[in-house]
This record gives sequence, structure tokens and C-alpha cells, in this order.
Amino acid sequence: MSLEAVFLDAGGVLVNPSWTRVSEALARRGVRAEPARLEAAEPRAKRDLDTAERIRTTDDRSRGWDYFNLVLRHAGIPLSEATDEALAELHDYHRRHNLWESVPAEVPASLAALKRLGLRLVVVSNSNGTLRAKLERLGLASAFDLVMDSFELGVEKPDPAIFALALARLGVGPASVLHVGDFFHVDVVGARAAGLHAWLIDAGGLYADLDCPRFATLTAVVEAVRELSSPATAPSVTPPGPWPPSPDRPPRPR
Repeated sequence: MSLEAVFLDAGGVLVNPSWTRVSEALARRGVRAEPARLEAAEPRAKRDLDTAERIRTTDDRSRGWDYFNLVLRHAGIPLSEATDEALAELHDYHRRHNLWESVPAEVPASLAALKRLGLRLVVVSNSNGTLRAKLERLGLASAFDLVMDSFELGVEKPDPAIFALALARLGVGPASVLHVGDFFHVDVVGARAAGLHAWLIDAGGLYADLDCPRFATLTAVVEAVRELSSPATAPSVTPPGPWPPSPDRPPRPR
């Protein structure tokens, strides 16, 4: 597999919700929920949402707030009028500024490493029209050749049309592009339908039952891409199949 570009989801790959902001909104209503507790519950909430039926019958906007209720449930926090009020406040903040504003420490270095490999980078995200401004505010926008915000385009993942638009604007074919996302039925299914290679960020190790290359971190993704790009290994590498993330080292394509 010879790559020209890497497409990246935003939420869950480049940025995460500000769990501190969520915790503070809950605290103002008398609900105690430490940021670390919410963050630890997040992978299970995401996995609950990530089913073929749920993705088929909902859109990103409706799933977003189901997601937060699921995070609270998995964190052992009862849903109440207080939690509803906190989420309403957060919804308003997200509408104006985008709540997915916490950048993992690995992200800037990972983007820089991909750029050093000569790859073009594109964000393909189900967002709300604030994606571009958010990436600018967080200092990430300059790393990307193209930013695809579903709200601006009128189409969202898993519709392969959003990937086709990105390919056309970048001027590359799907066989030379890898998409990395954190929802199997949104990112992997949509990218594969458009002919791209697709890998999954599976931070919680919850997707072992699905046919997809999985990585615990973006750093591990970069290491695997680097190996694919190595002259010593590239000629013998075929498009990757599924494998479990290793607890001892970053997973590698086989």
C-alpha cells in the first residue's frame, strides 16, 4: 500500500471533549463528576453508540447528546434535571465554540511526523460548522491541506460522498489514501465504501470482534504508517487486515 494522503477524523482522534468543562457544568448544578471519571467512561459510551442500526437511523447531531448521557451512565452518575441542565449549557457552548477542544499531547507530534513522511493531511469530520475555527484556535489548522466539515458540505459520514468530495478536492485516488477514525460504523464503513483504506482508533480495546486494523493511539498509527513508508518494507506490504493492539508495543500491519 503506497500512501499519498491520510484523512483523519477530528473528535476522538485529534481532539476530545473538554471533560473539565463538562465537570464544571455539572458541578454548578450540584453533580460531582471528576474529569478523569468522565474520560474513563467515554470509550464504553462510544461503543454503545457504534452499531450499524444506530448509525443508520440517527445523525451526528442526535447521537452527540445521547453520547453524553451514556458517558454519565457509564460513570455511575444518575441522569436528572440537573444533568439535563448541564448538558443544555454545554450544547450551547458547543454550538458556538465546539466542545471538542482538548488536544491530546501526542497529536502535534503525530501530525508533524506524518507531514515529514511527505503525506498530505485532511480532516474529514462530522461537525457543526465550527471545525475550521476550532482548529485555528487550537493551533492545528496549519497541519492540514484540507478541512472537510460535514455541516458546510451538507453530507456526513458514513456517506461515502464526503470522502469522494475530499478525494476530488485533493486530486488523489482512494487506493492511495488511509482514513483514521474512532467510530467503526461511521469512519471505517464510510471510508471503505468510498474505496479508501481505513483504520480505527480503539483506545478502550472494545472492538476486537470487528474486522478492522485497530490502534490504541495516534502515535501507534504513525508508527505503522512509517513502516508502510519504509523502503525496506513497502514492497512486501499488502493492505492491512485486523489485528489486536499489543500491550507491549504499538500494533503493526501484517
